[in-house]
Amino acid sequence: MANVFSAAEIIDMGIVKEKKRRDFYGYAADKFKEKDMKDLFSRLRDWEDEHIKKFTDIRNSTETYEIKESYQGEFAAYMKFVVDDMLYNQVSADWFAKNVKEAITAIRYGIEFEKDAILFFSELLKYMMGPNKEKVEELINEEKKHLIYLSELKVKYAK
Repeated sequence: MANVFSAAEIIDMGIVKEKKRRDFYGYAADKFKEKDMKDLFSRLRDWEDEHIKKFTDIRNSTETYEIKESYQGEFAAYMKFVVDDMLYNQVSADWFAKNVKEAITAIRYGIEFEKDAILFFSELLKYMMGPNKEKVEELINEEKKHLIYLSELKVKYAK
């Protein structure tokens, strides 16, 4: 029998991803001494913390909502792939210290995290209803702003 996830369980997966992004940005804020880099990653960390709070509110209002699939196991297989991402499995203080030596590297990882967030929450959006759907759309738009911001910084720091 295939796994069946409730919307709340899927949102929990998203919250885990938000926490990993927050932790990554926190490591970056601690590592870099340049004021602009420290400020950038502190701001991104704080934004992810706000997303965690918003998704927790959404999660608390979706306890009984069930995911509808077009075939048995569809959503479970897809979400397993999305959540078991190597990018997220790597995030730890030790990994960060060994692998992120320059601001441009942290910016590139941040871009990947933001693209992943947009993909994950866009897929989740298909299964949301009513006011929760609108909240998820707002968060997707915020992640897009983060992506644009980081992309602009990448151009600046790549020079």
